[in-house]
Amino acid sequence: MSWLDASFTVFGEHVLWTDLIGNALSLAVVWLAMRKTIWTWPVQLTGALLLLAASLHADVPGNALKQVLFCGLALYGWHRWTRGRSDGEGLVVRQGTARERIVLVAVLLVGTAVVAQLFAHLPWLEIAWSPWANAYIFVGSAVATFAQSRALVDFWVVWVLVDLVGVPLALQSGLYVSGAVYGIFFVMVMAGLRNWLRESREARGPRTTPKDKAVTA
Repeated sequence: MSWLDASFTVFGEHVLWTDLIGNALSLAVVWLAMRKTIWTWPVQLTGALLLLAASLHADVPGNALKQVLFCGLALYGWHRWTRGRSDGEGLVVRQGTARERIVLVAVLLVGTAVVAQLFAHLPWLEIAWSPWANAYIFVGSAVATFAQSRALVDFWVVWVLVDLVGVPLALQSGLYVSGAVYGIFFVMVMAGLRNWLRESREARGPRTTPKDKAVTA
């Protein structure tokens, strides 16, 4: 048995180590994003790779596809934040412009509609239960990660909107551990939103310095 198949049993449930560690790293990413550290992205990439392995092992192609997307977004975010730090001024945390917010909302709505149809009609991607809710979480997670790569405070808001669907969906599906993880995620996201929102406001003030704006190592 390879390390990708390594697992243990809790209360009669089969738990893959790749799934457990991948989800733990997903929570770590939220904490790292709150601190604006560049380590946010390699940790997110590692978590996505582990969850990709777990999804392939469990034969869940929809979730596997999401993790492939997250790997690409993590690499993009890593590049963006690294380039921001090398500019000298650092990556500025800011609120999205009206145009950026319209684009994010449009992608969320249109993307959800398209992905829901794929989940409902493509045999290899078919999700029999709640294809629309799953599509919303899929697209919303991608939109939030992209906005995060641009250092937009709005990415926390998108995560809040995703959690408002993710928590009840997980509980309704009997996935109580996932529901609990989403609940912890929600609390951390609210704290991150408060911190980034405060910093974005301070960044517009007269006392802001390049050091205050920079992404930390």
